[in-house]
Amino acid sequence: MIGNIIMVIGGLISVIGSLGLIRFPDVYSRSHAQTVINVGGVCLILFGAMIDQMEMLFSVRMVFLIILIFITSPVGTHSITKAAYISGVKPEVKTDEWKGKKVKNNKAK
Repeated sequence: MIGNIIMVIGGLISVIGSLGLIRFPDVYSRSHAQTVINVGGVCLILFGAMIDQMEMLFSVRMVFLIILIFITSPVGTHSITKAAYISGVKPEVKTDEWKGKKVKNNKAK
């Protein structure tokens, strides 16, 4: 019962995050919504499934998947937004915290 409630909450977070993917104006805002979907929604769904099943082998697999998502999702999102910034994609907001700072460019020559 508790696992099902947690999975529903994770599903709702995923739906709200997918609305953000549609509504947000630029790649930087959309990357935030994508991270919310992965870290918040998917991890809660996996955690709820782990609680619902209560099998040792299944629970160990779910814990490893949750850890993997917690590590890879923010790293992937950071890489995408950094590539967008280096490519010159302009954000919709008026402030630019990176302007004037040196950005390491890893382009192949």
